Amino acid sequence: MTTLIWVAVVVIVLVAVAAVAYLVIQRRRREHLRSRFGPEYDRLIAEHDNRREAEEELLAREQRHSELDIRPLAQESRDNYAHRWSDVQERFVDAPGFAVTEADQLVTAVMAERGYPTENYEQQLSDLSVGHAETLDHYRQAHEISGHAARKEASTEDLRMAMVHYRALFEELLQGTSRGR
Repeated sequence: MTTLIWVAVVVIVLVAVAAVAYLVIQRRRREHLRSRFGPEYDRLIAEHDNRREAEEELLAREQRHSELDIRPLAQESRDNYAHRWSDVQERFVDAPGFAVTEADQLVTAVMAERGYPTENYEQQLSDLSVGHAETLDHYRQAHEISGHAARKEASTEDLRMAMVHYRALFEELLQGTSRGR
């Protein structure tokens, strides 16, 4: 009988240790994801039915991102893109809608040269979220305003804001800076 009690105590202790270890691992994973994805973490948590689904999606994004060949731009390319951005900003005065379209195309070109897939907007967001989560909302807002502009539903101030939003991501991509990399 005493042996049975000791076995039960050992089993209970092992289950408790396993539960604590599981909780610690989950907490560390959550902290890692929250740190890596910043506001994107909170956005996905709110968007999904449960935290686990959102965190699994973020882990899948990290996995996909690790398989991409993301690289910094050569200095010559950075200089060329910076010059092109200046040209786009100058054109904004006379043709704001056209300049916003050009800004979107320029951001996409930089993404492509850095190694990001660019054929699908939602996939772009997903891939960018791994290293550029802090500026991702800028990209979302700029893209939304661009859609309004295409339907002639954007004011000049809206278009100016789109340029500001595009510039935030453009500069980060141009310099090759990102979070968690």
